[in-house]
Amino acid sequence: MQAACGCASSKIRAVAEVDTLVPAIDTEPIRVSIGDGPSGGGGLFTSTNPEVRRISPKANGRTRVKLVYVVLEAQYQSALTKAVKNINSNRSNVCVEIVGYLLEELRDPSNYAAFTKDMEDANVFIGSLIFIEELADKIAAVVAPQRDRLDACLIFPSMPAVLKLNKLGSFDFAKLMGGAKSGAKKDSPIKKFFGTLKKNNDNFEEQLLKLIRTLPAVLKFLPSQQARDGGMYIQSLQYWLGGNSENLENLVLSTAQAYVPALKGVDFNCAEPELFPEVGIWHPMAPGMYEDLKEYLNWYDTRRDTKFAADAPVVGLVLQRSHLVTGDEGHYSGVVSELEAQGAKVVPVFAGGLDFSAPVKKFFYDPIYKSTAFVDCIISLTGFALVGGPARQDAPKAVDALKKLNVPYMVSLPLVFQTTEEWMASELGVHPVQVALQVALPELDGGIEPIVFAGRDSNTGKSHSLPDRIDGLCARAIKWANLAKKKVAEKKVAITVFSFPPDKGNVGTAAYLNVFGSIYRVLQDLKAQGYTIEDVPEKEEDLIKMILNDSEARFNSADLNIAYKMDVEEYKRLCPYSQSLEANWGKAPGKLNSQGQNLLIYGKKFGNVFIGVQPTFGYEGDPMALLFSRSASPHHGFAAYYTYLESIFKADAVLHFGTHGSLEFMPGKQVGMSDLCYPDSLIGSIPNIYYYAANNPSEATIAKRRSYANTISYLTPPAENAGLYKGLKELKELIASYQTLRESGRGPAICNTIIETARQCNLDKDIKLPEGDAKDLDLAQRDSLVGQAYSRLMEIESRLLPCGLHVVGSPPTAMEAIATLVNIAEIDRPENDPPIKGLPGILARSINRNMEEIYLNNNRGVLVDVELNQRMTEVCRNSVRAFVEDRTDKDGRVSIKALNKFAQMTGLGAQEPWTEVIKETEFKKANKDELRAVFKYLEFCLQQVVKDNELGALQQALEGKYVEPGPGGDPIRNPAVLPTGKNIHALDPQSIPTQAALKSARVVVERLLERQKLDNGNAWPETIAVVLWGTDNIKTYGESLAQVMCMVGIKPVPDALGRVNKLEVIPLEELGRPRVDVVVNCSGVFRDLFVNQMNLLDRAVKMAAELDEPDDMNFVRKHAKKQAEEMGINVRQAATRIFSNASGSYSSNVNLAVENSSWSDEQQLQEMYLSRKSFAFNSDRPGAGGEEQREVFESALKSVDATFQNLDSSEISLTDVSHYFDSDPTKLVSGLRSDGKLPSSYIADTTTANAQVRSLGETVRLDARTKLLNPKWYEGMLNSGYEGVREIQKRLTNTVGWSATSGQVDNWVYDEANSTFIDDDDMQKRLMDMNPNSFRKLVATFLEANGRGYWEATPDQLDRLRQLYMDVEDKIEGVD
Repeated sequence: MQAACGCASSKIRAVAEVDTLVPAIDTEPIRVSIGDGPSGGGGLFTSTNPEVRRISPKANGRTRVKLVYVVLEAQYQSALTKAVKNINSNRSNVCVEIVGYLLEELRDPSNYAAFTKDMEDANVFIGSLIFIEELADKIAAVVAPQRDRLDACLIFPSMPAVLKLNKLGSFDFAKLMGGAKSGAKKDSPIKKFFGTLKKNNDNFEEQLLKLIRTLPAVLKFLPSQQARDGGMYIQSLQYWLGGNSENLENLVLSTAQAYVPALKGVDFNCAEPELFPEVGIWHPMAPGMYEDLKEYLNWYDTRRDTKFAADAPVVGLVLQRSHLVTGDEGHYSGVVSELEAQGAKVVPVFAGGLDFSAPVKKFFYDPIYKSTAFVDCIISLTGFALVGGPARQDAPKAVDALKKLNVPYMVSLPLVFQTTEEWMASELGVHPVQVALQVALPELDGGIEPIVFAGRDSNTGKSHSLPDRIDGLCARAIKWANLAKKKVAEKKVAITVFSFPPDKGNVGTAAYLNVFGSIYRVLQDLKAQGYTIEDVPEKEEDLIKMILNDSEARFNSADLNIAYKMDVEEYKRLCPYSQSLEANWGKAPGKLNSQGQNLLIYGKKFGNVFIGVQPTFGYEGDPMALLFSRSASPHHGFAAYYTYLESIFKADAVLHFGTHGSLEFMPGKQVGMSDLCYPDSLIGSIPNIYYYAANNPSEATIAKRRSYANTISYLTPPAENAGLYKGLKELKELIASYQTLRESGRGPAICNTIIETARQCNLDKDIKLPEGDAKDLDLAQRDSLVGQAYSRLMEIESRLLPCGLHVVGSPPTAMEAIATLVNIAEIDRPENDPPIKGLPGILARSINRNMEEIYLNNNRGVLVDVELNQRMTEVCRNSVRAFVEDRTDKDGRVSIKALNKFAQMTGLGAQEPWTEVIKETEFKKANKDELRAVFKYLEFCLQQVVKDNELGALQQALEGKYVEPGPGGDPIRNPAVLPTGKNIHALDPQSIPTQAALKSARVVVERLLERQKLDNGNAWPETIAVVLWGTDNIKTYGESLAQVMCMVGIKPVPDALGRVNKLEVIPLEELGRPRVDVVVNCSGVFRDLFVNQMNLLDRAVKMAAELDEPDDMNFVRKHAKKQAEEMGINVRQAATRIFSNASGSYSSNVNLAVENSSWSDEQQLQEMYLSRKSFAFNSDRPGAGGEEQREVFESALKSVDATFQNLDSSEISLTDVSHYFDSDPTKLVSGLRSDGKLPSSYIADTTTANAQVRSLGETVRLDARTKLLNPKWYEGMLNSGYEGVREIQKRLTNTVGWSATSGQVDNWVYDEANSTFIDDDDMQKRLMDMNPNSFRKLVATFLEANGRGYWEATPDQLDRLRQLYMDVEDKIEGVD
């Protein structure tokens, strides 16, 4: 073997050895689908011209052969062009006309027409990697009619519709796969393959590879001519995979001489295919390819052109062989050169197929110490998943390989479907096809930092490096690599906390995280590891004081500890983009984070650890700035903060602490940023580690993609049932008495007391209470009344709520996990292996009842089933409690001895305490196998809940090691989220909505429409305004996405290989109701993660609008026709219904205005919503991103009868975060409607197995009762001190937000909150002592609620509040 030149001199291998030649190409389709409407060329992702790939030689008496090809990307263009030019220059008897099309170009109708025309006189067609089904179908529609006429049709791995078109002489895929007239044998491998495909579409790539590898064996049994033609197909594939101009020239000539009739008998003396190593090492300066690391290092270490430091980091690069052999490797050379220029050694490895784990395993380990990693960091330059290609990846195999190697794994992007100019001009950034293929899928492997490093020339198709992008990529990779090399005592870590809204009482904000308690734990852990940590106080309370420092309350003054003063000259010198900020903020230093002369960096150094406070957006207090449709740039203070971290403190890594900050939401491209995008500029070259809540995968994904974060999940606090208190507890006791005495003479009297107590508890807003005496009601009426009250009580009592705040590295005890486990046990899990039946359903079936019927009757207040549901709930709780107690020690922790207990069980013996619980109840006949399955699953879940790697994962990241990936989401729905301490990823965007999500969506939509009809005189709603959230759709696998489809009566369906990118109309007869119009408001995060689904939704709405159906059965069409007439546009344009923010902007800013009290009236809030959320997504112009369509947006909102949102997780409800009211258009719709009617507002609650649709008012009341007013919740919060007070204040502020946007907050909510937190002197003192700044904001919020007309407070209440405000001001300012 020649190490340097590989297999250049090898002869063609025998046909039977093709299995070593064919790469492991994954051949499922790319999981995206961009609209195929009449776009007319504008608004597409690429406008490259296929004519640049056309060569039309003069025949001059030669035989002309016309070749047309379609490929996924342009890497073959240059080599094919060179091959054809060589033929045309040197052959006297043949010339070749060639034209090539990139797959994406065929979306343009003019290009598609040109392709159709070219195929009419083509001799040969070649297609490769055609994996987007809608385009595959379009290609098949053109090629299939020409197939019999073509001299040859060569299709290399692609979708079935195209693959079947293969034809070389008598070798015919269509005939070999079988058919009524094909004469193929029943056991034909090709026929069997396509038959299997229909049954098992998830295994396509494996089946196709098996098929191609089976061909040599098949050929033995074919007639000799067919066998020869089959051999030619295999040889053609070898030429194609060889990829250089010589191989491609021989491919064209060998095909022409064998199959073009005019060249019959001509011998071009074609060389056999030149073969290259399947895996190997390549370097642009090396004399050839290497297949052994030692031989590569022998060459590398003796190079004379460059020298490296003894401790130079080693970066492993992963490359595609096809780019190397086709000569399209300029972008790879650029990265190699830059890494070496910055002082790093490189080991660039490649694979011929798409299983890149093979070269990783072979070449990235030390050649002497085989189990030790030789590289310090990996950058994959393929863009693909480590194992896989333009299809599904094998994430478990990839993760296994990467865990063993245990170094950071970066996946960078070459532009595939856009030219450099198109990408630079795009607000979206990288094409959504590429986001799905080369960003979302690699994230499942644990890939980080999707930096675009290479562009594509529009004329030659060649890739070229992007110098500024490569410079940043290499700098970041080297810093990750150096984390493994630098001494721990010398490493510098910048911990960054957030303060939002900007107020001293809000320093350290993060979702359900005790930030300073967690930082204190981290500092202790780092010190134990040997980090240089100095001057850390003994208590975390003192740590807070050291950061806050001064007692001044105004954020803009020097109230926080000033770590550094940066003068303007230094700032401008160190911050290269400072001048670009002046358009929004004027000259530095500006007014934010400045005292007028210098820029102030707030925080404090503790040795080599800096704890700093991230500045806020800066415009949250400016109502005029909040009205802008696009977000402003970061201000000078924000830029100065990150400049300080990188250039002055010289952080080796930054640790962003908690969900979430502002960095990742700064303006810029959605994915694949340029150097002009602010998140990219701000983070610079610092490795970014980010503690993110495990239940928020959508925003964590934004942080990964836009701030290059290596996210580490943290757990939300242990959940408990809300329980009952005060009058609610008394009401339950009264109902228990009624149940015993309901038929006695005391029944009516007890019922009267129940009515009065329910009224005192404000339940008269939720159930209709009679004004008269209960003795005037018959027994059934009294039962119904009590049943409804009992149902509401149990709804409150059983609601899960997180208690307190989580401290990083402190997992819950097993006993604290009981409520979570009970909720896990409730859910049916048919997708599990083996399937799991939910515990309530098991119990219901044991008494011959249906659980759905019990839930339905419970929700209606049928007393007997409310009681039954409560008994079942108690049995579930008691059995799970018994199960957990049996597996814990005296401290409530899972005992080591218990871990193996379940595995040793051989049956349901009496020794299991949970079986004893069930045996003593009416459910004793419950199916034992089903019970065993659910408790076995709970055993696994219990172990996951109490595990912890939050501090361990941080240590791994800071040591420059690989952080294992894991899904984010709701641990109740998906326990695979646990244990925490994982690098959070989302999901494959084209896998939703799933069939299970569609099923759940139908149930919710039916209940929503029923409720709307019930509340509105039995009339169907004509239009529903829906909000789509990123996290919601990740957690539920697309339920709310599917709900919108259900409303308009369009069904999303999978393509031939199971990817959701097609639509079917549900006939009205099947639908059984009118098609309901929608106005869809997508959050900015949903827009970033699911651009493809937004286009799918737009296609669905437009499909409904264009159906020829009566107006009273198709409200989409009815409204679109009216809008079209009024606005002078066509129906398709008028049916625009999918809206969001402008690219790079997030939220309506209503939340910022409310949180900062920076709004004058509701009309101003509504203007913010209209100006920022009116950017439409158009499937006919998918490359245009969001285009401002305010007139259409307002017109569509005028017909809205109901607004609708989803609650998907028990951990986050309406007043926990400001996002929900920020997206609520209820009052806005009222102002737009001609009749001024306030639309109905509904919330779907799918947090439990009993999915319900409640009114917004009902949900706000439920939220207030279970959290803000619940002693269990607020005492849990106050256990966290400073941060707990802020959590209480935040919920009151969010309640005011709902008053502002919907008017659905009752006066008693404010009254009860005032009574709880203000009228109680002891409570008042506790709040003031723990966090005076947040308490001041709490008092101010009560006064604001009254001032804006949302709370009718008494004069005494207002006087007390005003006095309190002055008192707390004095305390903050230090006045006695």
